[in-house]
Amino acid sequence: MKYIKWFEELGKKDVGIAGGKGANLGEMINSGFPVPPGFVVTANAYFKHLEHNELSDLIKDILTDLDVNNTKMLESASQRIKELIMSGEIPPDVKKEIIEAYRELCKREGKTVYVAVRSSATAEDLPEASFAGQQKTLLNVVEEGDVVEAVKEDWASLFEPRVIFYRAQKGFDHMKVGLAAVVQKMVESKTAGVAFTVDPISEDYDILTIEAGYGLGETVVSGQITPDTYRINKNSMEIVSKDISTQTWKLARVGDKNERVPVERDMQKKQKISDDEILMLAKYCIDIEKHYDFPQDIEWAIEDGKIYIVQARPITTLKGKPKIREIVGIEKMQKKKGEKGAVGEATMIVKGLPASPGVGMGVAKIIKDSSEIGKIESGDVLVAKMTTPDFVPAMKKASAIVTDEGGMTSHAAIVSRELGIPCIVGTGNATEVLKEGMEITVDGSGGIVYSGKVAVAVPTEEKPSLVSAAGPVITATKIYVNLAEPDLAEKISKLPVDGVGLLRAEFMIAGIGEHPKKMLEDGREQEFIDKLAEGMRKFAAAFYPRPVVYRATDFKTNEYRNLKGGEKYESEEANPMMGYRGAVRYIKEPELFKMELKAMKKVRDEFGLKNLWLMIPFVRRIGEIRAIKEILKEVGIYRTRDFKLWIMVEVPSTVFLIDKFAEEGIDGVSIGTNDLTQLVLGIDRDNATLGREFDERNDAVLRALKHVIKTCRKYNITVSLCGQAPSVYPEFAEKLVEFGITSMSVNPDAVERTRNIVASAERKIMLKKLSEISEHLKIKDKNGIQ
Repeated sequence: MKYIKWFEELGKKDVGIAGGKGANLGEMINSGFPVPPGFVVTANAYFKHLEHNELSDLIKDILTDLDVNNTKMLESASQRIKELIMSGEIPPDVKKEIIEAYRELCKREGKTVYVAVRSSATAEDLPEASFAGQQKTLLNVVEEGDVVEAVKEDWASLFEPRVIFYRAQKGFDHMKVGLAAVVQKMVESKTAGVAFTVDPISEDYDILTIEAGYGLGETVVSGQITPDTYRINKNSMEIVSKDISTQTWKLARVGDKNERVPVERDMQKKQKISDDEILMLAKYCIDIEKHYDFPQDIEWAIEDGKIYIVQARPITTLKGKPKIREIVGIEKMQKKKGEKGAVGEATMIVKGLPASPGVGMGVAKIIKDSSEIGKIESGDVLVAKMTTPDFVPAMKKASAIVTDEGGMTSHAAIVSRELGIPCIVGTGNATEVLKEGMEITVDGSGGIVYSGKVAVAVPTEEKPSLVSAAGPVITATKIYVNLAEPDLAEKISKLPVDGVGLLRAEFMIAGIGEHPKKMLEDGREQEFIDKLAEGMRKFAAAFYPRPVVYRATDFKTNEYRNLKGGEKYESEEANPMMGYRGAVRYIKEPELFKMELKAMKKVRDEFGLKNLWLMIPFVRRIGEIRAIKEILKEVGIYRTRDFKLWIMVEVPSTVFLIDKFAEEGIDGVSIGTNDLTQLVLGIDRDNATLGREFDERNDAVLRALKHVIKTCRKYNITVSLCGQAPSVYPEFAEKLVEFGITSMSVNPDAVERTRNIVASAERKIMLKKLSEISEHLKIKDKNGIQ
């Protein structure tokens, strides 16, 4: 046959005609692995369909000059192309071969066969591309005419919005990427799931992880249920741990459809597959990994006691085994001393806390509240009592920012560091001393405002930077970045970071400009969802496949009141910092929280950006996270291998109950040192008078951090920290590494500095351990012990 290849006719070199999925199935079946039978409608058939219906030029015209960042344009283009493909006639010779192959499959099996028709893009699962899960899969297809139609639907799915977007982002030529269709016998599985030959959480190459659930494997793959998780030591072939989940329903074939059916009550809490099946499956997975000589993500199913391997593909997200790389050179990062602006007499007029380094010059504009931000023009110096999220559009235009109030962790300080704008906070009287239209120079490094344009020396950086032969220093501790501004996503993604550890929602919502409840009551829920999704998408696309941890809205009531319509919905609170914020809001106003979740779901489902995760801020009680997980289920979001649920640890109650939160079921925590320090020490972090007393290195704070980190490691939960302390205090970073923290998330300006500090801390700890081991061996040798 010209357009059909049976699995037995394919191997791993046939990606060009069968795609990654089809080629891998052929490779495995020819290597003796138990793969359900089937065939591939090759990419040649897809290209023949385009040629037969003269579609190529039409599709090119639709895609020419398409702005993939414009959601409406993208969806419109997608719909037009899919209609062209679906309305076209399948070439008669292609149709004939598909029908003949399906009849042959039924003949081989001795019965009418239900099949799954899955897409297999011809660039899929290559090192530089992974289209897995982006195109269509159709299950329980049984009539030969329906098989033909299902193949056509697969072809059309090559132009889903998320797939067009992905190709554009990766620079793939739309017309050169083809699509093969895998037609494979459906396995009526009693149990099914996925396996990873390298543990995806710890990235331990010695541990294999299996996830299992009752019924068809779609529930596990899509995250609709919480599966059992088994971990196996690949060297000793021992089951290291078993997490047994309760499963109340499963997906099973009822007639020609997959239906949800209840799991028998006495089976709901039982282990889904036996120990013998776990070890047999583990052996298959290890053999597959050895065959490909690369870690594998494997889908499996068990029918009538027989294990089937349904799919295998490389795990492309691993960083590799944590290794201490030899530092072959030390370079000093030096900035030349220089001058900014014209030289003039340096008269200091205001002094405050240096919050963001650099020098900015311009005309002072005094902003009393957010209604006046329109006064700020490009290059002006924004002067205000304090800033809030709705100041951001003006802050982006400013050459520098000066505030009366606030400390090093105030809104103005954090945003300025992210935007790279010089900033001074806590001056006490800038709005009184500085006059509208006054020309000033702001020294963000020294915390001083000068009259007029003056020369300010930029300090020389004398600290060495650790550089390896291959580029930035490698650390076992992941270094994430804190972000909020979508326009900076592409630029910051080029920094040596492992992802976004804190994506703040507030700036995106402030950019929308209206209170979410007002938009909901005005019938504009979808408008809010679309606008928020647009911001989320920019971050997720820029950092893909690195994780982007989105922190749900943490506006305080006074900040919500600044949004249009906010006065109607927000009460006046004496202490908003400790008021109606974070997790409790989502439970009391689930309809608003669901709007955020729907935006997230849109980004993950429609654009295939599965690297977008969720973090819940200001959690106070166990019941809150339990209720939030129920809301997630209502929206159709579940914890899976590619969707993680984190919580912020910033309230002392969360510190004391961290073991209970771990047992409740979370994937990670991020310690918010700013709020946690203020609540442990009883110091308002925005109080300039007490600014010097606010110190994360306090013993009480360190004890809290140690308890959280050690407990999370015990439960195999990711434990991160977001805050500037690790980049400011090397000894603080060293303590975190010593405690066992898995990642730190810092502002963009501190990424490289923090990575160097962490690398140094890791080396010190490693050398200390080696010294202890050496001393121990000397003692043993002295005592004559071999």
